[in-house]
Amino acid sequence: MKAPKATPEVRLPWEISADEIAAILAGSHSNPFAILGVHKSGSAYVARCFIPGAEEVTAMALDGSVIGELKQQHPEGFFAGQVSLTKQQPVRYRARRGDAEWAVTDPYSFGPVLGPMDDYYVREGSHLRLFDKMGAHWIKHEGAQGIHFAVWAPNAQRVSVVGDFNGWDGRRHVMRFRSSAGIWEIFAPDVPTGVGYKFEIRGHDGVLLPLKADPFARRSELRPKTASVVAPELLQEWEDEAHLKHWSETDKRRQPISIYEVHAGSWQRRDDGTFLSWDELAARLIPYCVDMGFTHIEFLPITEHPYDPSWGYQTTGLYAPTARFGEPEGFARFVNGCHKVGIGVILDWVPAHFPTDEHGLGWFDGTALYEHADPRQGFHPDWNTAIYNFGRTEVVSYLINNALYWAEKFHLDGLRVDAVASMLYLDYSRKHGEWIPNEYGGNENLEAVRFLQNMNTRIYAEHPGVMTIAEESTSWPKVSQPVHEGGLGFGFKWNMGFMHDTLSYMRREPIHRKHHHNELTFGLLYAYSENFVLPLSHDEVVHGKGSLIAKMPGDDWQKFANLRAYYAFMWGYPGKKLLFMGQEFAQWAEWSEAKGLDWNLLQYRMHEGMRRLVRDLNFTYRSKPALHARDCEGDGFEWLIADDNENSVFAWIRKAPGEKPVAVICNLTPVYRENYTVRLPIEGRWREILNTDADIYGGSGKGNGGRVQAVNAGGSIAASITLPPLATIMLEPEI
Repeated sequence: MKAPKATPEVRLPWEISADEIAAILAGSHSNPFAILGVHKSGSAYVARCFIPGAEEVTAMALDGSVIGELKQQHPEGFFAGQVSLTKQQPVRYRARRGDAEWAVTDPYSFGPVLGPMDDYYVREGSHLRLFDKMGAHWIKHEGAQGIHFAVWAPNAQRVSVVGDFNGWDGRRHVMRFRSSAGIWEIFAPDVPTGVGYKFEIRGHDGVLLPLKADPFARRSELRPKTASVVAPELLQEWEDEAHLKHWSETDKRRQPISIYEVHAGSWQRRDDGTFLSWDELAARLIPYCVDMGFTHIEFLPITEHPYDPSWGYQTTGLYAPTARFGEPEGFARFVNGCHKVGIGVILDWVPAHFPTDEHGLGWFDGTALYEHADPRQGFHPDWNTAIYNFGRTEVVSYLINNALYWAEKFHLDGLRVDAVASMLYLDYSRKHGEWIPNEYGGNENLEAVRFLQNMNTRIYAEHPGVMTIAEESTSWPKVSQPVHEGGLGFGFKWNMGFMHDTLSYMRREPIHRKHHHNELTFGLLYAYSENFVLPLSHDEVVHGKGSLIAKMPGDDWQKFANLRAYYAFMWGYPGKKLLFMGQEFAQWAEWSEAKGLDWNLLQYRMHEGMRRLVRDLNFTYRSKPALHARDCEGDGFEWLIADDNENSVFAWIRKAPGEKPVAVICNLTPVYRENYTVRLPIEGRWREILNTDADIYGGSGKGNGGRVQAVNAGGSIAASITLPPLATIMLEPEI
């Protein structure tokens, strides 16, 4: 007897197979947009939705009119049914369970937000508005308000956005894949700003990865939490037109630039030891810098980072100001406040490497996406971090867009690019066999070179008032020369040689300095090979190096005298200036990111005297074009005395066209010298405009009574000068 034939499953036109329903419920369907939402079925339209917890679902148009009752297809919350629509359009559902009722606007009933041109520019690497397209943005779309999410994960099987708005359920908002660009996107209606979110990514091998923070997140949770936060668009009313106009129209090389380097978390703290907010910092730090005469504040990285002792240099959120000091709007208000009083803001920027925290960029879609897979290229042995793949178009575009983002959205005046040397050399901190040569067999990272050139070209083209500064410690040529001349295109470069040689000299006991005279003169051989910034940075006052005052030799009086003389030496030397916080008042202790500076020291005469000196140096430097207008050009400097190693005396002239010259004279021994002859270029009276041995600075009060007389004796103009011990003086002709 034959077995009866199986009765075929009979489905209504709007019903789908049990397998497809199961895939939707598991969050594993390859294209949920083809199933969920509104679709044409014959001459009618059907709606399908997945609403966990619902027992009944009514479909409505966005205007609230009922368009159909949906039938439960699975008890876990899958519903479907015919709806009275004449075209495909967004819909909303009224879900019920017992006495509970709630509304759900269907994300799968909306069309894509990104377009073909976005895909094209992303593939080409020429999209300069990625920060407006990627990440999370509140928008109005097809009659609804909500958040558009977009993330690059080309090798993922599936990407969902999860967050407070969907119970962190990866089945609820599975994203649409734009295969031509490798981008996943979804419009999530009714989601407000301020909610936390991450991306749930299933790798190419089907393995679910740890939840990932948004690479383009503009706000993050406060550590130790790691979620991204949907940020509203900045609504800052900028009042800095005059400031931006000034810097976009001037040659920065010929402007006075004196930078105060600040770690925002430890400049000052509240009484209870917690961080100041951006508004609190603005109320204290901005007036302080105005009073001190600094032209710029340079922040150690304020982008989001999980680990305080990294000082921000291991960032997991390049687009997000850290939550430690409040919301992004607070940082925008801070920058605006600086600009209103003429102070620029520079950000330490880290495009060289990133930490391997599991919520970060590492193995983002289950592959080495942002980094190289080969550790000889993709792992940094010094910092245990991953190195960006500068040969990948999308990675380069991500970084360049980030530089543009800070300049455009936050009106930043500059980016100090960290660890450039580690980017330029393939064998940086690597032994033989631990690195891969370039295509020509060399150790130059040609991809990183192209990235830096491209980044600088884009920045200066889009924001001519912005300056880029390289922290580069090698002799790589033309770092601060234009790209069209074969350079890297930076505006300035840190002069690490100046810092190293001069501090080496100043550490020595004065009696031994005569044997190391060249440590202060050698730098002039290359002082104009780049546009230099002279950096006394945070790196010199940590990790057992001691503070600047602690490096100086001698008893306390000599330590302070040495440091005062050194500061005036530096402010009189060609190059822009940078000083790390706390060193302006000679803090004894090494810097620690875990507490505020030792401001109580200002009650003591010697520390307050140092602060006054730095203040006067800044205003002298700014008010005397001879001291700044030719910082980067050799015709602004002339040695007067370079070979008196026996007395450890140095003297030179700083000059600028059409301006009074300034003579800088340094006596770097504790010997009080009277009737010391110094050749000067102009006959007549010269006024002493600065003397680091002045009583108000904590010195002994020795000097020249405010003036010296330069006389012409046999065709040679010279002055007989009193040189205070361990001091630098500056003279200006009274003409």
